[in-house]
Amino acid sequence: MKTYIRYILLLVLCLIAISCSDLLDENPKSVAIENYYNTNEELKSAVNSIYLPYYSGAGGLTSYATTLEVHTDYCYGRGSNGQMNDFQGLNDANRAKTANYWRSLYLSIRNANIVIKNAPGATSASQDLIVTYVAEAKFLRALSYFQLVRSFGGVCLRTENNMSENDCPRSTPEEIYELIISDLLEAEINLPDNQSDIGRPTLWAAKLLLADVYLELQDFQKAYDKADEVIKSNNYRLVGVNSIEDFQDKVWGPTLVETSEEIFFLKHTRSPGKGNYMLWHINHIDTEAFNFGGAYGVYSATSNPFYIAWDDDDLRKQLWIPVNFGMGDNTLVIAKFCDRESVSMIGAGNDYPMYSYADALLIYAEASCHIKNGPDSDAMDALNQVRRRAYGYDSNSQSPVDLTAADYDQNTFIDLVLRERAYEFQFVGKRWFDLKRTGTVQKTILETKGIEVAEKHLLWPIPTSEYDYNNAISPKTDQNPGY
Repeated sequence: MKTYIRYILLLVLCLIAISCSDLLDENPKSVAIENYYNTNEELKSAVNSIYLPYYSGAGGLTSYATTLEVHTDYCYGRGSNGQMNDFQGLNDANRAKTANYWRSLYLSIRNANIVIKNAPGATSASQDLIVTYVAEAKFLRALSYFQLVRSFGGVCLRTENNMSENDCPRSTPEEIYELIISDLLEAEINLPDNQSDIGRPTLWAAKLLLADVYLELQDFQKAYDKADEVIKSNNYRLVGVNSIEDFQDKVWGPTLVETSEEIFFLKHTRSPGKGNYMLWHINHIDTEAFNFGGAYGVYSATSNPFYIAWDDDDLRKQLWIPVNFGMGDNTLVIAKFCDRESVSMIGAGNDYPMYSYADALLIYAEASCHIKNGPDSDAMDALNQVRRRAYGYDSNSQSPVDLTAADYDQNTFIDLVLRERAYEFQFVGKRWFDLKRTGTVQKTILETKGIEVAEKHLLWPIPTSEYDYNNAISPKTDQNPGY
């Protein structure tokens, strides 16, 4: 990690005024090291640096989410991604790919730690803003650790207290989650109800991320409570649609600034270094959804059982476009994200929808079913809101596609929610984690693809670079099983 520590210090002291999106811009300025944490403006620039690794191309969060999609039951991988779809663990090329995500997430954590440690000592900054910026840093640190612990298991727990120490042992997943929850509980208290800068997390984003964490930990009562708070805030509603073009333009469009369903989206703009890289990963020129074509490294097929079982009238299914790129005329490429005026391969303007109102509704529905031993009318209505919108109906009014709670028991309703989550959150990187947390990976992949998932495939390997610089862990005793 020594190399990364030097890089971070250079980044923080020299490049920190570069913003993570146009909506979080700071005018570049020279700041003396001894005065760096003195003013509101300087603190804001420091917080902006936490977002920078999320945009780091091949190591950024949109690339990370694309890789997670390759692991799903409804997708296949092409090129280097193909080996990931064997479900037998990662080869050297893909180990290098996941090591990029490790580095980016820890870079963000490092930047967050610097803010958490130094912001309280700011001498010319508003105390209220100091509290808010520390809360934002803790929200983002929790978000990064949440990605790490689900993908790599117990990882090295680096905080503001040990960030200068090179050697750091692996912590248990329980210890990682303890920090995540602690950070988010503080963020929930100290983040504002609304942010003046669009794209920064609010207390509602903290509550929803907490709900997701609690769902992962199967603490269903707390997951229910937090999702319920978000819903009852009446701050959010699903955007209405009538066509797939409405989904492309009004829900995930490249020129959108903010929508009524957005709770925490990673903001992108049409500029190099700030654009959404996923569009290049997943598109093909024949989709006509991206003016730079695409690598079509992730695709599906009309013969896939998941796709076959999906109702043809669901607009979200229609986002899959038939494209024969040499693997048969049943091949499908998704056009969920569409930007025909991107400035580069990594310059699409579509935001990455990490947490939306649909998350709150579906977490609420699933958690409610668990704690009540079956679905009630409120849980079913939460799911029906997402379902109605998918068919072009008003999400808040009864529709011909509504389902009834009496037709489902606890198990069949949970299956229904998981399927709805799969439809709604394709290419957001959630399906793989859903299959893992519910213990259904092996069964689902075997049923859809006829493949026995190897145990080693459930966690990515700890990168070699970590062992090279961290003497507190050993590749013989601290590596994930199978590697």
